[in-house]
Amino acid sequence: MTSADKRSNVREGGHSNGGGTVKGFVRKVHSPHPSLNDSLEGEIQAFLIDEDQLHTYDDLTKVNPVTPTTVLKCLQARYRVKVFYTHAGCTLVALNPFQPIPDLYTLDVMKEYHCAPQPQEFKPHIFIVAEEAYRNVQNQLEPVNQSLVVSGESGAGKTWTSRCLMKYYATVAAASSVVNSQDTVERIERRVLDSNPIMEAFGNACTLRNNNSSRFGKYIQLQLDRRQLLVGASVQTYLLEKTRVACQPANERNFHIFYQMLKGATDEQRKEWKMPCGKHFVWLPNSEKTVEEDSFQETVEAMVHLGIKAERQRQLFRILSGILQLGNLNFSSMDESQPCDLDEQSKDFLQRAADLLCVPAEELLMSLRVRTLKAGKQSVLKPCSRAECSMRRDCLAKVIYAQLFEWLVTFINNSICADQSTWYNFIGVLDVYGFECFQINNLEQLCINYANEKLQQHFVAHYLKAQQEEYVSEGLEWSFVKYQDNQSCLDLLEGSPVSVFSLLNEESRLNRASDAKTMKVRLEKELSDNSNISWDKFSKQPHFTVAHYAGQVAYQIQGMVEKNKDPVPPELIKLLQKSENSLLHHIFTDKETEIPTSKGLSKVTVVSKFKNSLESLMRILHTTTPHYTRCIKPNPDCKPLTFKKEEVIMQLEACGIVETIHISAAGFPIRIPFKGFMQRYGLIAKYSHVKSGIHSVDAGADYILRRGVENLLSVVLQHEAFDPQCKDNSGKHNSWVHCGRTKVFLTQLMLDFLEYQRKKVLCQCAFSIQCCWLRYQRHRRCARLLSATRIQAVVRSWLVRRQLQRWNRAAAVIQNTWRMWRALLKALAETELDDAKDLLEADVPQLNAIIRERGSVQLSFIQEPVSVRGWPLGLALASAPTITMSLTATGFQKMVSVMASLNLPSRRGEYKLEPNQYSQELASIRAQPKGSVKLHYRRSPLLYADRKPDMKSDMSGFNAILLEKTL
Repeated sequence: MTSADKRSNVREGGHSNGGGTVKGFVRKVHSPHPSLNDSLEGEIQAFLIDEDQLHTYDDLTKVNPVTPTTVLKCLQARYRVKVFYTHAGCTLVALNPFQPIPDLYTLDVMKEYHCAPQPQEFKPHIFIVAEEAYRNVQNQLEPVNQSLVVSGESGAGKTWTSRCLMKYYATVAAASSVVNSQDTVERIERRVLDSNPIMEAFGNACTLRNNNSSRFGKYIQLQLDRRQLLVGASVQTYLLEKTRVACQPANERNFHIFYQMLKGATDEQRKEWKMPCGKHFVWLPNSEKTVEEDSFQETVEAMVHLGIKAERQRQLFRILSGILQLGNLNFSSMDESQPCDLDEQSKDFLQRAADLLCVPAEELLMSLRVRTLKAGKQSVLKPCSRAECSMRRDCLAKVIYAQLFEWLVTFINNSICADQSTWYNFIGVLDVYGFECFQINNLEQLCINYANEKLQQHFVAHYLKAQQEEYVSEGLEWSFVKYQDNQSCLDLLEGSPVSVFSLLNEESRLNRASDAKTMKVRLEKELSDNSNISWDKFSKQPHFTVAHYAGQVAYQIQGMVEKNKDPVPPELIKLLQKSENSLLHHIFTDKETEIPTSKGLSKVTVVSKFKNSLESLMRILHTTTPHYTRCIKPNPDCKPLTFKKEEVIMQLEACGIVETIHISAAGFPIRIPFKGFMQRYGLIAKYSHVKSGIHSVDAGADYILRRGVENLLSVVLQHEAFDPQCKDNSGKHNSWVHCGRTKVFLTQLMLDFLEYQRKKVLCQCAFSIQCCWLRYQRHRRCARLLSATRIQAVVRSWLVRRQLQRWNRAAAVIQNTWRMWRALLKALAETELDDAKDLLEADVPQLNAIIRERGSVQLSFIQEPVSVRGWPLGLALASAPTITMSLTATGFQKMVSVMASLNLPSRRGEYKLEPNQYSQELASIRAQPKGSVKLHYRRSPLLYADRKPDMKSDMSGFNAILLEKTL
């Protein structure tokens, strides 16, 4: 085994018990198959005496002694308390409750198992198997790709289990997606889940053993990217039971999709599909029975989500309805030399079928009643017998349905499959038909049981045979556990040079009519030496009986060769290629018309095609890490919570559960090569305080690697935390691990502790790295802060200096300007000011009437008022502190203008202006009244040009506004 099996099969093993005597870390292995003597009977009775505790055994490897009786009693006790999953060593046993169990598969339960550090510590569940496989992919344990094999009889619950596995992965693989890809992940996950109802509608049917029996096998690859997120999926199918379309066994039904259409179609759809209410169809028996899967709306919604457009759906359902119409055609023949006739009612069905399939009714009837024979270069038309017409009708329905199913699978793969460059690993879910044994068994049951034999052989080779042979080759003292090897049965079916399949293919390629009695004689002659085949000489119907691992099955030879040939008349293919239904035309355009040659060689037979596809599947399984889930059917009648001992014990013995428990309980389920073991766990000794020897992984000699492994194990086993309740663990430790010649053999308990120690060392290393990194970041941050502070100080000082320089230059300019202005004002004042006497003696000019109207100012020392211009910008007049002025104004406009300028309170009569040199910042009044008056204010009037009179306004003076005497 490769390093894959180390930890991949690992988590499938149970906790081991036992004691030891092998070299190094050794254990003695008790005989797994003791004789049934009185002592064993006593042990069984002692174990079964306390029945109230039997349901507590969640792992059957803890049962002691391990016998079919004790295992059966434990399963029955757990089933009685509604516990349906139980570990059986490296496999999981699932009992079908045949009723919905609430809160067992909810989203919270999925998250609980997914987020658990050790899912094995939880109750047994199918989610544990799923999580183990997912974590193997996350840890990249070779082989990285995983396969979940769900096996069991028909009705044991395989389809439901596969559905739960897909839902689990679609949930947990999308849960850690980043925000920007959330929409994409939801779309992929939704499409992957929506492929299930479509595949079940077209590939499952209600049988005597199961209401939702898979009539085909499928292997679904869930594609994961480097982050282990779901990015796509692909579906591979095996051997669709297309004969069910035209021939349904007694008390069984056709495929679900037909009943969904019949029960869920609207009136408009019924009219289009020509399926009126109450119409009887021969190929829809037991239509009055209703099952949970008869949900037409769910199938349609899944088609929409997968991208099947409405027009394509319409074409698809018309084809299916056309197939049902074909089933009502009845042929009658009076003269073998003439083509068969149709009764009147069948003619109506023929016309409906032709309309729905979009082919001419005359050509459809001709292709069913007349066949074309090649005679050299000429074609000869030969009427078909009534049986041949019915066979051609059935063949037409089967080939249409098979091609339609194949087109659906291709469409689903195109819709959900990711590009090869975007996914790197996969987890496969295998859901195949269970072992079948009916009253009448033919080629379909032979192929189905052959597939189950191959899967059982893979399980035997992987778990039972290979493990025990490896124990011996690696130097463990091991007593072989006997198990049922089905290799002789496989040799009977597929062996070389002569086998059942080879004889069937040889008979099918002969250009002659098959004869059941002749075929039986050949089988008896060629295969009489094989003990797995037998014949009932007193049976009237030719048949042969095969002893399968799950029991004996009698197969009817009549019709087996014809089914293996699976002939399709070329006239039917040519007719379908002319169909005006674009979907039907598309799926048959590329189909080659295969016509047997003159030598009698025809196309590949059903058996050879199925065998090749199954061999391809087995190659995939051999390159992946398998995880087996055994589904058990508690009773044959599918009754809820009913446990039949005889039914269960047969299944347990058939699939080798008891032997698996023996090997898992006594052996080491984990096997890791020395180099891989040192690569993964060598760091435990490297960072341990205990001095160790050689730790080099690259050492070439096996002896050096073995010394390193033993040294590492001694360091681990000396750890106090391994078993804190036990002071002397040396005896126990020997039963937990063994060093072989090239591999280390571990129990689950030992592996868990190794992983714990490795995680602890990695956490310590991570903590040291984090400390160093934080210290480096802190030093770097402090250095950057100091540098930034220095740069800021330099920049700020430069900015301050530059600002001060600008301020100094501006102040100098202002000072110079102000000095010049003061000097100029002083010079003007000196030239304009006159003596006060001159003001009294001066002649007062006669005022103009217009000027007097517009406004005047009366000074206390002047008899006549001085005319003042009412500036639209607004002015405030005042005098020196010792001078009182009075202002008179006439006219509403002038009054408002003056009030706006002076901000005066309103009084009746006159307006008195008090000196406001200090309050309104008036500087001075210069110049003679007869000339001009200058009022020096400190602020410009432009800011208050548009102000209106306001009692609360605070308006300061203006700057050197010149009031001219005249306008």
